[in-house]
Amino acid sequence: MRQTRKKLGDLLVEEGLITPDQLQSTLDEKDPGQKLGDALLQRGYLTEQQLVEVLEYQLGIPHVGLFQYPFDTNLFSLITKEAAQRNLIIPLKREGNKLFVAMANPMDFIVIDDLRLSTGFQIEPAIATKDDIIRTINKYYDVDDGLDELLDELPLNNRERNDDVTDLNSPIVRLVNQILSNAVIQRASDIHIDPQETKVIVRYRIDGVLRNEKVLPRNMQSVLTARIKIMSNLDITEHRIPQDGRIKIHLDFYPVDLRVSTLPTVYGEKIVMRLLDMGSTLNDLGKLGFNSLNMKRFNEMIEKPTGIVLITGPTGSGKSSTLYAALNRLNSEAVNIITIEDPVEYQLEGINQIQVNTNVGMTFAAGLRSILRQDPNIIMVGEIRDKETAEVAIRASLTGHLVLSTLHTNDSIGTVTRLIDMGVEPFLLASSLSGIVSQRLVRKVCRDCTEIQEPSKREIEIFEKRGMKIEKISRGKGCSSCNMTGYKGRVALHEVLVINEEMSRAMMNGESFQKMKELATKNKTIFLLDDGLLKVKQGITTTEEVLKVAILE
Repeated sequence: MRQTRKKLGDLLVEEGLITPDQLQSTLDEKDPGQKLGDALLQRGYLTEQQLVEVLEYQLGIPHVGLFQYPFDTNLFSLITKEAAQRNLIIPLKREGNKLFVAMANPMDFIVIDDLRLSTGFQIEPAIATKDDIIRTINKYYDVDDGLDELLDELPLNNRERNDDVTDLNSPIVRLVNQILSNAVIQRASDIHIDPQETKVIVRYRIDGVLRNEKVLPRNMQSVLTARIKIMSNLDITEHRIPQDGRIKIHLDFYPVDLRVSTLPTVYGEKIVMRLLDMGSTLNDLGKLGFNSLNMKRFNEMIEKPTGIVLITGPTGSGKSSTLYAALNRLNSEAVNIITIEDPVEYQLEGINQIQVNTNVGMTFAAGLRSILRQDPNIIMVGEIRDKETAEVAIRASLTGHLVLSTLHTNDSIGTVTRLIDMGVEPFLLASSLSGIVSQRLVRKVCRDCTEIQEPSKREIEIFEKRGMKIEKISRGKGCSSCNMTGYKGRVALHEVLVINEEMSRAMMNGESFQKMKELATKNKTIFLLDDGLLKVKQGITTTEEVLKVAILE
């Protein structure tokens, strides 16, 4: 009797990887031609590794991890890089007349037939994750082809090479593209190119941590710098002053948007490229990690017709993402939203965005004054840096506008003190401020290698001190998905301070930091540390990550 194969959705529910509600909502909302697995991945309900393991059981096809796999590199000549990228396949090994191939979609019989005809081998498919396959293609195909070729051709006098930085087939162009595409695959937020005395180091910042990616010889520095400057429309003859530019390109069918900054150092120009994530998660407040109380309070703040809402935190704490998600929530044809930013990082449809340009006198304060004559409902100021900008923003909120902005401070209550120190009158601040959100980013435990462990004695003490109990914690043991770090992705911690009547009175009376903190506690404010510890209890992050960004009192 023929055994009927169970449906993928039923298997995932049986395994406890998704809930029946998640399955039903995905089936109802997904595009007609989209596969269920891809739709579930897109919504973040399960990881690719989890999906592959269930597919292995459903299809009876083995799955293979490509991290540290002993590849026979001679087999790569059988499948071109273009074919491997297009079909997401990689040759694994050969046994007699059989060729074992890792595939993201092992049920694509057309690709299997094409491979059989082009290679002359019987094809044995195995399942691998898309990320694993793309990472392997970039690692083994043309791996250091560009680098070796460039080293062979590179004359002692680099000036003879300047024609090559614009030739799309030259080794330096391929090398720069390889650096960029590897950064995209590894989900890096920044690429650092650091010149040193004898070498040039390429580093990626992944989940907030810098990691060495490549070490290049010193004599490649000038052609590498020239190529990046040409891509970002910078002056290649100027080496003495910092420059800022932007790159927009398509790499392997994927749009990449980078903000480029150069800085002269004693060993040459250091280059930092910020990769801007154009993904849709930016547009969804629900995916930023707010807990239910904080989410409710933040929504109430931004839905008020007037007042100032400030998002605070150090550089790289995701303030812009939260601001853009809030703007996206508020964006409709019934409101006029104008922003002034330095620089405009993400371009949002239906929103008027202005770029600060100090060379022609377009500062935050000057731009803000002009915006007020444009009949806005909602104004977003990229950053409050001085008293003048703060005062114009406050006056804008008092004249019937909702103002969203950011400030560099350590916590929500410290923001009030900082603004008063800037010279803003306490009575103006008290009557205009709606709320302050302090934000930090912490790394998430990798869902593919998470293990449940007993908390340490120190962890139990930390939780008890904050009036909480902890019985189990989650830690990642390290796998190919997370590059053996135990962490993959980041989540935000929030401290949402609502400015109610009591708090306004305290601000006007110049009350101490401690008094305001007592009022915030009375109003059930969840402080950064507490929000972090709640996320540790949920198995999202670890105590070590929380203590890196929140102070234990």
